[in-house]
Amino acid sequence: MQPYSPERRTALVLCGTGAHGAYQAGVLRALQEAGVKIDVMAGQGVGAGAAALVAIDGGSRLWEPDGIWRGDAAQTLYGWKWPLRAAGWLWLLLVVILAVPVLLLAFRFQTFPDMVLSAALAAIAALLLVLGVGAVMVRREGQGGRRAGGAWWWRLFGAPIDASGARDCVAGAMWQLIRGASHAARPGLAGVGRRYAEVLTDNLGQPGFCELMVIATDLDGRRDVVGAVLRAPYRQEFMAPRHGVERRSEAIDLGDGGRDHVFDLIAAGLSPPVGCDPYMLTFGADSYWRGETHRLCDRPGAVSRLLGELAGVGVSQVIVVSAVAAPPPPHRLSVPGMDVRRRLGEFLAAAESAALRDAIEIARLRFDSVYLICPTHNPVGPFDFAGAHDEASDRRQDLGELIDRAYEDAYRQFIEPVVGASGEHLTHAGAVEATRPPA
Repeated sequence: MQPYSPERRTALVLCGTGAHGAYQAGVLRALQEAGVKIDVMAGQGVGAGAAALVAIDGGSRLWEPDGIWRGDAAQTLYGWKWPLRAAGWLWLLLVVILAVPVLLLAFRFQTFPDMVLSAALAAIAALLLVLGVGAVMVRREGQGGRRAGGAWWWRLFGAPIDASGARDCVAGAMWQLIRGASHAARPGLAGVGRRYAEVLTDNLGQPGFCELMVIATDLDGRRDVVGAVLRAPYRQEFMAPRHGVERRSEAIDLGDGGRDHVFDLIAAGLSPPVGCDPYMLTFGADSYWRGETHRLCDRPGAVSRLLGELAGVGVSQVIVVSAVAAPPPPHRLSVPGMDVRRRLGEFLAAAESAALRDAIEIARLRFDSVYLICPTHNPVGPFDFAGAHDEASDRRQDLGELIDRAYEDAYRQFIEPVVGASGEHLTHAGAVEATRPPA
C-alpha cells in the first residue's frame, strides 16, 4: 500500500443513508479547510446529493448554519407520508371523542351526548375522506402507466416514508448554486439536473469543480446504474464496452447524452429501499431500455460497485466516508428501537457496515491507497433527524454534534496522520487548527 500523494488521481466516496449525511458534511468541511485535493466526487445513498453539491463548489451548503444539516429543514427530509400522518391524527381524535362518554359516565354527567356522537361521525367521515383522497392520488401517480400491485392498503399508502422532502431540498440547494445571481424560478427536477450538468461540464478543471459519479439500483433491470460526469479520456473509459456486459444498460454519461437523468440518479440515491417508494425513471426512446420506466432506489452494498467503477476511470487512491461506526465488541448491545423508522434504520446501518467491510478489503487490491473516515461510536441512526439518545453517555446527541464529531474525526484519522505526514499544507497548519471547534 503506497502512502498518500496529492499527485495521484483521488476520489472521495460518500456513502450512507438519511441523517448520516450530517456526518459527511462535517468531514467535507474539514477536508475543504485542509485543502485536500479531490479529483472525483462519488456518492451512494444520501452521499449522492452531497457529492453533487461538492462537485460544483457548493459543499458549504451542507454545513452552514442555514444549510441542509444545521437548519431546521433537516427534520423534514424523510417524514411520514401525508395519508399516514392525517390518518394517525384522525384516529387519535376519534379515540379521544369516544372516550368522552366514558368520562362523562364515570363522573355521572350525561350532558352533550348528541355533540359527542356528531363529533365522532365527523371524525370518521374525515378519516374516510383522507383514505379516499389518498387512494385517488395513488391511482394517478406513476409514470409510463405503471401501477403498484398488492393489497389495497399497500396500494394506498405504499412505503410509509416520503423521500420527496429530501429530493426537493437537494434540488433547491443545487439550483441556488447554478443560477448564481439570477432570480429565475426553479424549473422541474429534470431541468435542474440538465442545467447542473451543463455548469459542471463547462467548468471541469476549474478551481472548486471536480468530476462526479453517483450510483443507484434498478429494481426492474436488476442491476446497478452508474452515472458520471468525467473529463476526457476518462469519459471514454467509463463508457467503453465490457466483456459479457451491455454497458449501455448500466452506465450513463451524464455529461453528454444522459444530462436529462442527472437528478434522476441523485433522487434515486436519496430513496432508501423498502421504507420509501422507488423513484420512477423513464429512459429515453433511443436508449438501451427504449423508453421504459424503471423503479430505482438506493442499495447499501452498491459502494463496492462504485469503488470498482472508480478504479476503471484512473483513480488510484480513495477516501471513503461512512457514518456507521465499527462493529461493537461483545457485551455492547443496545436496546432495539420500537418504531418502524428506527428498525429500518438499524437494518440499513448493519447492511452498510457489512458491505463497507467487504468493499474496503477488495478496494485494497484495486487502489494504491485506501483511507476510511468513520466514527468510533455513533448513536444517531439513518432516520434520527431530531437526534438520538446515546445510551453509552446517557444523553442526547443531535445532528449539530454529529457534524462537529465528523470534523474532528477527519482531522484525527486522515488530515493529521496522512496529509500532514505527506508534507502537504504544513505551512497552513496553524491557521487550520485555529478554525477547529472545541473538543
